Amino acid sequence: MSTTPSTTALSICDLARLLFTSRLQASDHPTADQVRAAIDERLCAWGADCGTCLASVAQEAGDHPEAYAARMRWALDTVSRTYPHSLAVA
Repeated sequence: MSTTPSTTALSICDLARLLFTSRLQASDHPTADQVRAAIDERLCAWGADCGTCLASVAQEAGDHPEAYAARMRWALDTVSRTYPHSLAVA
């Protein structure tokens, strides 16, 4: 049995963190399918280890504070449109 969580069990914030750590960029104007694929790839890479994903987001925030807020806003907005079922924010 896999310990990798399903995207349906994740909150908007969790999904945004996964997208944030992906290679997709806002300038790519990714489709919903590309967003889902990127999140699935990151989910497989991080598995159930949310701490490592959070550490990666924190590292990026520290290394590139000028870009962090804009990228996280993009990730949150994109995930909200791609996964309307994940209404939980926490």
